Amino acid sequence: MKRRDAIRTGIFGAAGLSAYFSAASNAAANPLAPQPTHFPARAKRVIQIFLPGGVSHIDTFDPKAELTACDGKTFDKGKVLAASQWGHAAGGQSGLEVSDLFPRLRDQADELCLIRSMYGDKADHFEATLSIHSGAMVGALPGIGAWVSYGMGTENPNLPSHVVFCDKLPYAGSQSWDSNFLPTYHQGTRIRPGDEPIPDLNPSDGTGHQRQAKELELLKRLNQHHADARPDDSRLAARMHAFDAAVGLQRTAPEVFSVADEDTATLDRYGIKSGDTSSFAWQCLMARRMSERGVRFVELVDRNNWDAHSKMKSYEGLAKNVDQAIAALIADLKQRGLLDETLIVCCTEFGRTPYRKPEETDGRGHYKNAFTCWLAGGGVRGGSAYGATDEYGIEIVDQPAHIHDFHATILHLLGFDHERLTYFYNGRDFRLTGLAGNVLHDVVA
Repeated sequence: MKRRDAIRTGIFGAAGLSAYFSAASNAAANPLAPQPTHFPARAKRVIQIFLPGGVSHIDTFDPKAELTACDGKTFDKGKVLAASQWGHAAGGQSGLEVSDLFPRLRDQADELCLIRSMYGDKADHFEATLSIHSGAMVGALPGIGAWVSYGMGTENPNLPSHVVFCDKLPYAGSQSWDSNFLPTYHQGTRIRPGDEPIPDLNPSDGTGHQRQAKELELLKRLNQHHADARPDDSRLAARMHAFDAAVGLQRTAPEVFSVADEDTATLDRYGIKSGDTSSFAWQCLMARRMSERGVRFVELVDRNNWDAHSKMKSYEGLAKNVDQAIAALIADLKQRGLLDETLIVCCTEFGRTPYRKPEETDGRGHYKNAFTCWLAGGGVRGGSAYGATDEYGIEIVDQPAHIHDFHATILHLLGFDHERLTYFYNGRDFRLTGLAGNVLHDVVA
């Protein structure tokens, strides 16, 4: 019986469940071993790009010519329509329109599926950030990366199944990639870009790995003895697996983080300069290197904040920081034959108002009623737009897509029925999509 099936059907009592995880901690049973999906998957892994702060849809991926024509027009209790400060143009053979803020990404238009009808439930950064990651606004629940790790396992036992590149914590902090009630080993491993992405990676006493191996073997025997005497507590099994994974990470991480085997053309394509170990471009390249080595879920959290209540011109620097690197990531995966099996997700927590207050001359407020996220690769219908907002970008007029629908679609592309990927906890089955969610079948190729 599969791990998740046994948990869902509840045939394990507390002792049986603990015994399972205790057994899983042994070398012969890796709790993160690859798991079969509900049906054939289009994608084998995910790279999620999170742009915190609430990216304006009308300034990026949902341009509105009519809004430009009506700039400054007053409507609805004194609100003033505010045009985008940037033009837009068609990209690729599909003619998908993308803002001038993203000229490199526009060149990859034929790989993008823009979901222009996203909406959420809260316009508060903290709650909306939790929601776009875990589907829940209040209380910490497992993030999508933890759910993907739980459902799929990993293809490489020497690397974490769930990795988060994050220099500056987003709103809601590390709760976004927490495993919560899922076993601890599904939690995101935070990597801080810089000279030492993973602190204390080498043995601290300078004696090398041989002595460490003997110490860890002794610790493992003691831990197993302790766990055998406490069959109702599965937490130790997760800690024991974490030690095993850490040893594998010591062996493999230095090679993953090195770019010595990357040619100059590849580094130039991303925009990576000599000695760079912290830029967003470097993180995108690391996402590709980790993905091709079997990591199931890699998230890149932009350290910049797109919360433009004023000075919309700041978007020029923000977009320039990510445009070339994201476009290079798409092209690089495609060139290597990995794009079809790698799902790229680019999201933000909500959009921004297509209008401003009369006394304001710049900036936009939070807006949960309409925003844009996009997908690429991994079985997605490239060169397409799903859903639509009205001529001003205010109201959704076609194919609304709630965050639960977004998550259901991602899981579908990974081979899961979102209603069946569950975990029994505290007396009931939990799932990423709560009690809602519909797959957006029109985004699937």
